[in-house]
Amino acid sequence: MSDYAALDAITEAVESGAGLPEVVRAAARALEASLAVSDAWGATLAVAARSPAEERALLSQGQGVTSIPLRVADTTVGALHMRAKTEPSASMRRLLATMIASEVERVRAPERASESAAADFLRAVLARELTDREELLQRAKELSLDVQDGASMIVARAHPQTPTDEGWRGRVRAVAERGARAVSSRSIAALSERDGILGAEVLLLVPGGDEPTAARAADGVLREMEAGLAGYTFALGRSRITEDPADLPRAASEALLAANVAQGSADGTALAFEQTGAYRLLLSAMSENPSELQRFYDETVEPLVAYDEQYETELVRTLEAFLEADGNVAGTAQRLFTHRHTIYYRLERVRELSGHDISSSDGREKLSLGLKAMRVLGISSADGPASEAGAEGGRVPRRSGRGS
Repeated sequence: MSDYAALDAITEAVESGAGLPEVVRAAARALEASLAVSDAWGATLAVAARSPAEERALLSQGQGVTSIPLRVADTTVGALHMRAKTEPSASMRRLLATMIASEVERVRAPERASESAAADFLRAVLARELTDREELLQRAKELSLDVQDGASMIVARAHPQTPTDEGWRGRVRAVAERGARAVSSRSIAALSERDGILGAEVLLLVPGGDEPTAARAADGVLREMEAGLAGYTFALGRSRITEDPADLPRAASEALLAANVAQGSADGTALAFEQTGAYRLLLSAMSENPSELQRFYDETVEPLVAYDEQYETELVRTLEAFLEADGNVAGTAQRLFTHRHTIYYRLERVRELSGHDISSSDGREKLSLGLKAMRVLGISSADGPASEAGAEGGRVPRRSGRGS
C-alpha cells in the first residue's frame, strides 16, 4: 500500500473515533507491520501483532524493532514500537507518530486529570495545607476517597544507579501505585516534587483503618518496585493508621520520617513509623521547627559529613559503629573490620571537627542526637572507601584541621 493510501486508512480510523487500539490496528494493516504503543511510563496501551511471539518481540524491543518517541509539543507521551517488512518513509513515520501521539494524548487526558487532582491533594496533605477537616473530606470525596474510617500514608523512594530514560520518575510513580492498588484498589499516588530529592519520591494514600491491610500495601509497593525497577535503590516509610481524617498531614510526616530513617539505615529499605524508635521523638521538630533541627545537625554532625564527602573517609560510619558498640573501640574495629589504631585516629578527627568529645557522655549524647537529626532530615552520609592511607598498618597519617 502506498504512503498516501496508508495515511487515508489511518486517518479514517482516527476520524471514526474507534479508539487507540483500532487506530493502531489500522496502521498495522496499512503498513503491513506489527505495532505496539506504550505510554510515557512503559505501560502498554495497544498492540497489533501477527503472532504472540511477534507481540513479545515488540514489547521487549527485540531484534528488528524500531521505537519512535511519541511527542505532543515538548512532552513525550509514549513510544511507538514497530517491526515492518518494508520501512515506511521518514515523512510517513513522522505523520504516523504525530497522529498516534495525538490519540494517546486524547485517551489519557481524563486519567491525567485524575492523576493531577490526586497529586494536588497529596502534596497539600504533605505540606500541611489541608488542616480543616471538612475541607479535607470534601477534597477526598472529589477523588472518590473514603478516609472517614481511617487511612495510612506511605512515602516510597527510588534512585537509579545508572543513567535511565526520560520519564523514569513517572514510571516509578506508576509502579508504586500498582503495588498499593493490588492490595487496596482505591489507593492513590503522586510524585512529591519536593526540592532536594535525588531520586523519585512517591506519596501514597491507602484508605482503610485496617493495620494488616496497610502493612500489606507497603509490602506490595516495595515488591512491585523491586520487580519492576531493576538497577534502582529503594527506601520506604509507612505511617500509623489515622482514626481522624484531620490527622492525615501528621501521617504524611510519619511516613516521611520513616522513609528518611530507612534510607540512612543499614537495617533495611522499609520501615513503619512504629519501628523508628527514638527517632519518633524528633517528629514534632521535623514538622513544626525543621530549622532548629537543621541547626542542631549543623552544630554536631555536618562537619563530619562534609569531611567524608570531600576526602572519601568514613567518619560518620565510624561514629555510628562506635555508638552502636557502646563506646567500645575494640568492638567498633570488629564491626568495621578495621584496625583499632585507625578507629582511634578517626574518633580524634570526629572530636576535632565537631567540637564534641566522644569520650564524654555529654559528647556522645549530642553526637547521637546529631546523627538522628541527620536521618530525620533525610540527609545521607557519603560512603567512604574500605580503607584509608596507612590503615593497613594500623597507622593513619595525622592531619591537622578541617580540610587538611
